[in-house]
Amino acid sequence: MNTNICRYCYKEIRDRDELITASNWFRVRPYHYRCFELLEHDTKTIAGAWTPVNGLTGMVTTVLMLILTVLMFTTNLLGFIGDILGLVALYPIFLRVFSFAVFESRLPKYVENKKRQ
Repeated sequence: MNTNICRYCYKEIRDRDELITASNWFRVRPYHYRCFELLEHDTKTIAGAWTPVNGLTGMVTTVLMLILTVLMFTTNLLGFIGDILGLVALYPIFLRVFSFAVFESRLPKYVENKKRQ
C-alpha cells in the first residue's frame, strides 16, 4: 500500500514540504498542505475537525503532552487521577510517532525540481 497518496485529491505527495498529516478520532491521514486547507473549509462541525499532527502545532502539542506525561508519572501530584491523565496525554505523542514512522520517514525532505500539478 502506498502511503504517499493525499486523501483529498488522491495525487502523490512527493516530499515532506507538502505533507500534512492530520488526525480525527484515532485516524491519521496524509494530505497536501493545499488540500488540508480545503478540507478545513469543508468541515463544518467540531466533531468532524481534522487536527494537524506534524508541523508547528503538532510539535507544540507533543512537547506539552510529553511534559505533562512525565510530570504525572514521576510525581504524586494528583494520585491515581494523575496517572490516568498521564496515560491520556500519551495519545498525541503516539500520533506524532506514528505519523513520523508511517508517513514522514518514507518521503525525502525536499525535492528540488519537482513538476507542478
